[in-house]
Parts: sequence; structure tokens; C-alpha cells
Amino acid sequence: MDRSIVVGLAGLIGLGWGLASDRLAARWPAHPDGTIRHVDWRTPLVTIAGALAFGATAWRFGEAPLHLAVVGLYVAALVALFAIDLDQRLLPDVITLPLVAFGVAAFAVGASPYIAGTDELLLAVIAAVVVPTALFILAIPFGAGAIGQGDLKLLAGVALFAGAERLLYGLVVGTVLAGIMIVVLVLARRITLRSYVPYGPFLIAGALWALLGIGAG
Repeated sequence: MDRSIVVGLAGLIGLGWGLASDRLAARWPAHPDGTIRHVDWRTPLVTIAGALAFGATAWRFGEAPLHLAVVGLYVAALVALFAIDLDQRLLPDVITLPLVAFGVAAFAVGASPYIAGTDELLLAVIAAVVVPTALFILAIPFGAGAIGQGDLKLLAGVALFAGAERLLYGLVVGTVLAGIMIVVLVLARRITLRSYVPYGPFLIAGALWALLGIGAG
């Protein structure tokens, strides 16, 4: 099948998955007040993100079915986490913890497109421990909630799936995106410098860039 057709079909599937993820996030985990969020600005954002992420996955790995399936599952989980964190400021353990094991499992069965050998896996394991720990320590002076436990588990999972180098790429991209957005919102007087801005969606955007936007093994 023509590559552009495959990418287009994947984009359509991603469109549907993005919409489904937004509607899931509106309901689960249950809001403390029992409400279900109606369609709002997050809905098109997550829907478009799903389409772009799935389309990019097909573009990168469409000629390698095993890698397409493995990365596609991981990307689908990231899109769902993106939607949930935008809605609930939460990255549920039921998704983030399996992703920590998923990368090691993909390597163990020879299905990882990112980590090629035991040396790279060792570096990934070190990064999965050192980077989240360092960020946790750096966040302490800013008070509780400066960085969430879910964010740290997400970073560990990205390291073990994509490797140390891509974790750092993703972290840099996510931080830059967060900085740009905060500046824009402050200038627009939508938030102040004391406002809480969830970091998870930016980390996920950075992770997607690291997985799909730079060279894969």
C-alpha cells in the first residue's frame, strides 16, 4: 500500500483515538464532584494530537510492522495520558507503571526500535533512575506539587523504552514548550507567575517528539 495512504489511515485512526481519549479523560478517573466535562478546547487539541502522533508513527515505522505495532501501542498510551493530564492534572499509575515495564519487555523480545544492545539498555536504566531523581530534588525548593510523581514515572518509562539520549531530547523539548506557553499565557494575562501549570502534557509532547521526530535506530 502507498505510504501516504497508510499515513492517512493512521491519522484517521489517531483522530478517533484522540477524541476517545478526551472523552475518557472527561470521565476517568472520576472527578471528585462527580461531574463529566463537556467538550471544550481540550477536545480538538487532543484529537489533533492523536492524529499527528499516529500519522507520524506510521510515517516512521510503516515499513516495519513489528516496530509499528510496538511504538503504536506506546504512542496510544501517551495520547491517553496527554488527555487525562490536561483534564485532571494526573498521570494514573495504571498507565504509567506498565509503560515502565513495556520498554524492558520490548527490548527483551527484540522488538525495540530504539535500544539496540545491553550497553544502551544499561544507560537507559541509569537514566530512568537518575533523571527523575534529579528533577525531584531540584523541585523540592519550589514546594509540594512542583513536579508530580506521575511525571517522574513517565520519565522513567520513556527512558526504558526510548533510551537515555531520547529521554534527554524529550525533556529539553518539553521544557522549552512549557516555557514558551507560560510566557504566552502570562503576557496574555491568563495566568500569573504563581499559577500552577501542569508539566505532564509538555513532557508528553517532548516524548512524542523524541520518539517520532528524530532518527530512530
